[in-house]
Amino acid sequence: MIHLASNSPRRKELLQQMGVSFKVIPQYAEEIHQLNESPETFVSRLALDKAIDGLSRQLNQKIPVLGSDTAVILNGTILGKPEDKEQAITMLLSLSEQTHQVITAVALINEQKTEQILSKTDVSFSKLSRSMCEKYWQSGEPPDKAGSYGIQGQGALFIRNINGSYSGVMGLPIYETRILLNKFNIHVL
Repeated sequence: MIHLASNSPRRKELLQQMGVSFKVIPQYAEEIHQLNESPETFVSRLALDKAIDGLSRQLNQKIPVLGSDTAVILNGTILGKPEDKEQAITMLLSLSEQTHQVITAVALINEQKTEQILSKTDVSFSKLSRSMCEKYWQSGEPPDKAGSYGIQGQGALFIRNINGSYSGVMGLPIYETRILLNKFNIHVL
C-alpha cells in the first residue's frame, strides 16, 4: 500500500494498471520554475516536494508516498500547462515537425527513506496546422497537460514516433516506478 500525492487521473490509472494498492492524497505543492534551474532539477524537485507535502499530512509516515512531475522540453524551454486556448495552439504549433523531450521524475518517500528516479523520452511530432490545433483544443484535452497534449488521447494523432517511455509521457513511467517500489519492498508481479 502506498499513498499517491497527485490529482492526476493518468497517474491513478497507471498505478492501477501496475496492480499497486494505493490511496490518493491531494497535493498542494506550488509548481514554480526557479531561475537557472535545469528541467531535470525542476521536475525532480517538484516530484519530491509533492511527496514531502503528502507525507507531512498523513498520520502513519511509514506508508510510502509517491510524488511525480512531468515537463515537456523544446529546445531547452519548459512548456507547461497552457493558460488559455491561444497559448495551447502556440505550444502545439511550436512542436510541429519537431522532436522534443518529456521528462518525468518520480519520488517515493517515507519516514526512513527517500528515493528518486528520472525518465526521459524523445517525442517527434508530425506537421500540424492551426486548424488541427483548434479542433484538438475543442476536444478538451489540452488545458491540464504539459505541452498542451496527451499521448493517451487524441494527442496521439500528432505523434510520429517516441523513443523512451510511453507511460513516462503520460506522467508516471511504469518501469522506473516499479524500481522505486522494489526499493521499499513493494513488489508488483
